[in-house]
Amino acid sequence: MNTLGLIPARGGSKGIPRKNIRSLAGKPLIVWTIEAALRARGLAAVVVSTDDAGIAQVAREAGAQVPFMRPRELAADETPGIDPVFHALEMLPGHDAVLLLQPTSPLRTHEDIDGLLSRVADGTPSAVSLSLSAEHPAWMYRLDADQRIEPLLPNSGAARRQDLPPVYSLNGAMYYARTDWLRAQRGFVGPETIGYPMPPERSIDIDAPIDWHLAETLLAGAREQSVHNPI
Repeated sequence: MNTLGLIPARGGSKGIPRKNIRSLAGKPLIVWTIEAALRARGLAAVVVSTDDAGIAQVAREAGAQVPFMRPRELAADETPGIDPVFHALEMLPGHDAVLLLQPTSPLRTHEDIDGLLSRVADGTPSAVSLSLSAEHPAWMYRLDADQRIEPLLPNSGAARRQDLPPVYSLNGAMYYARTDWLRAQRGFVGPETIGYPMPPERSIDIDAPIDWHLAETLLAGAREQSVHNPI
């Protein structure tokens, strides 16, 4: 399978300005994803799709390919996330599948990438990474017009977490699809999609400053441990 590793990284970021190339635990945020992708065995190419010259330079210096610049109209806040993927596949024809790697998931490892790709080696058309949800919908509520609480799942009947089936959330780290399936579905998730669970400590998706601080703490801790316990 000729799988394209695609890292989308637009220049605009309102929550954390310039976050894709801001230094996180000693290296630009996007570099953590580039290095993991380059170490993975199952990717035919590692490409960054960006509209920003600064991001393109950092990506090339880290070893990724930037064979085209993304048009500005595909880098706006309201641009659907799938559109840059289809643009990249048009610019780089010949790939049987694509693995989308969000740069905001810096703790995802090359083992995770190859682990997901091994799950689809039998021809499975789509897979996404997940993490165990910290909160169960059986214990979630909404407010009515009078501010009274209403169970999100009426009559769930569960009093203990141990009695509830596990539920998972998309963690944003990896989205895989065969290109023919993706074009037909117009998205990465469909009836045939399988899940690749990841532990919470590798599922941080940086969207707000608190996510940044948590990721930096975890990465710094992992680096210190590797120094004291070299292989």
